[in-house]
Amino acid sequence: MLTLIEKILFLIAVGASLYFAGAGFYKVYQVVMRGTGEKPTLGDMAARFWYAVSTWITTRPIWKTRPWSSLFHILISLGFVFYFLVNFGDVVEGLFPVTFLGHTLVGNLYRFLADLATISVLVGVVYFIVRRFIYNDKALSYHDNIKLVESVQQGAIRRDSLIVALFILFHVGFRLVGNSFKVSLEGGDPWQPFSTALAQAWAGWSVGARTVGEHVGWWLAIGLILAFLPYFPYTKHIHLIMSGVNFLTKPKRASLGAIEPIDFEDESQEIFGVNKIEQLPWTHLVDAYACIMCNRCQDVCPAYVTGKELSPSALEINKRYYINEHLDALASGKESEQALLDYAISESAVWACTACGACVEICPVGNEPMFDILYIRRYQMLMENSFPDELKQAYRGMERNGNPWNISARDRMKWASGLEAPTVDENPDFDLLWWVGCAPSYDPRAQETARAFAKVLNAAGVNFAVLGEMERCTGDAARRSGNEALFYELAQSNIETLNEAMGERKRRIVTTCPHCLQTLGKEYSQYGGAFEVIHHTQLLSELTAAKKISVQRAQDVDMITFHDPCYLGRHNGVVDEPRNLLLEANAFLIEMPRHGKQSFCCGAGGAQMWKEEEHGTAAVNVTRYQEAAATGAKTIAVGCPFCLTMMTDASKQAEQKLKVKDIAEILAERLEVEKAEARD
Repeated sequence: MLTLIEKILFLIAVGASLYFAGAGFYKVYQVVMRGTGEKPTLGDMAARFWYAVSTWITTRPIWKTRPWSSLFHILISLGFVFYFLVNFGDVVEGLFPVTFLGHTLVGNLYRFLADLATISVLVGVVYFIVRRFIYNDKALSYHDNIKLVESVQQGAIRRDSLIVALFILFHVGFRLVGNSFKVSLEGGDPWQPFSTALAQAWAGWSVGARTVGEHVGWWLAIGLILAFLPYFPYTKHIHLIMSGVNFLTKPKRASLGAIEPIDFEDESQEIFGVNKIEQLPWTHLVDAYACIMCNRCQDVCPAYVTGKELSPSALEINKRYYINEHLDALASGKESEQALLDYAISESAVWACTACGACVEICPVGNEPMFDILYIRRYQMLMENSFPDELKQAYRGMERNGNPWNISARDRMKWASGLEAPTVDENPDFDLLWWVGCAPSYDPRAQETARAFAKVLNAAGVNFAVLGEMERCTGDAARRSGNEALFYELAQSNIETLNEAMGERKRRIVTTCPHCLQTLGKEYSQYGGAFEVIHHTQLLSELTAAKKISVQRAQDVDMITFHDPCYLGRHNGVVDEPRNLLLEANAFLIEMPRHGKQSFCCGAGGAQMWKEEEHGTAAVNVTRYQEAAATGAKTIAVGCPFCLTMMTDASKQAEQKLKVKDIAEILAERLEVEKAEARD
């Protein structure tokens, strides 16, 4: 199609575009490779290849929320993926006197899909232009108290979004126009209905004019790619590539919130945690480029929703713009001049995070902003000795007495007074070890859950034991607040105790605390502690299924809503068992809008239980309680001692006072003791 001069000009333009684009991409690569952590092997990437490709093409995670925006986004994304082939085909037809894939069945299907993809992308991009620039969707903005780099404050996101949107609109639009001239010259093509329809507009044009139109359309469509390509590494559009990199290389964690350990025995390590952007793990530098700026993460962030200074989205966006503004220096290996706290996130925002993992779970491109915050906490705690004063009491208690309440270890078994709850010394041949946890041991309200659970275990004839005074805090609050050194000490001590207590027999551990479930079962393995840990709702489901316990069906249907603890549902995937138990008890289960893995935090995680909540417009626990009350339920069921405390506190403040109970309490109240023969 192209003349000789056009071909020469095209090849020159391609060379220039690739040179400048390559330089930009290489700088991005250099910055990413400065990040810490092990780089993936070819074997690792091969094992994740099909998952990464399928997720990237289908944009599977995006469908969790905003269904209409997700639909229009996939119109663009699928169309644009197919456009890699379309643009290649157009270049082939421009350079050589051939019809790409010919007039075969495959060629016909290709032209039909290309025509369909063109309209799909145009419809999608028009929707997003209207949404951002005309409708001004508030979901794409930030609260006034969110820290943003200066360029973002001055409208950089809107500018970049407009550039990208216009590029897509004009690239695809000019391709449609150019192709319609081509179809007009060919007398129409039933396999290209949209191009054929537009071709009717040129019916009265001369052959020469239509030929010029075809060439102009081709040059504008392909030329826009060549012009845009060098700018591509600096735009939000790079997420198209980097999201795939994320899916392909993101390290596989034991669970959603399992954070990497610090090797305190490595004497060469001088910095613990993260202070500057180049100290982040390299995959978290990829996060900055993978971010699509959709703000889904801040929509589900309990801190942001309640008016705190934290926006996970703003954190990633600030990282991106800082890197772009200092790309040459960072790519050349220079140390960044500013700390992350200077431009990416405020100190209050760092300590507002509940480590609930909602931002990680919802992100459509696999970003993990929660971990950035935990790394910064580590640096603040271990290197700067800077942390909320209220945490000192909890740290002191864990260090001296093995619990954040700082109550004597001699009182750890007082909850069991009058109950049959043998220790491992009293029952060394136990089948199941119950890790009671600190809250059920020391908190009066949580002790009621422990007593209820003991009642159910004894009724079911379970051969269990507890550690008693040998049990110490798992260290979850220490780890999530950045005190990795204290967590390390507690983990080492507990692993030694558990190994001795468990012996050579393979025995399971059960706990009523999802934070203990996470730490014992998913994080102690980092230090050699290989334990099978289950939640008490999982065990109760097993006992119910095996007819070891039976629950009296209440005469009056109890309207109950279940609050999914973050570290039970989202982090460890235990969603069905608690609900099945409630249904077994004849409860009328009413779901809150945010439930299951999309549950809203109670506000206690990430060590928030042990400090004052950061300033905002509302309390997280009250916000969640109001959601529960709006369902019309009479009881809030929980499966976590922290959730129990937070929901109970919120209930005391509310006019509509709902009952708050752990599932173990609900079952214990309705327990039918089976005959011993039946249990045997």
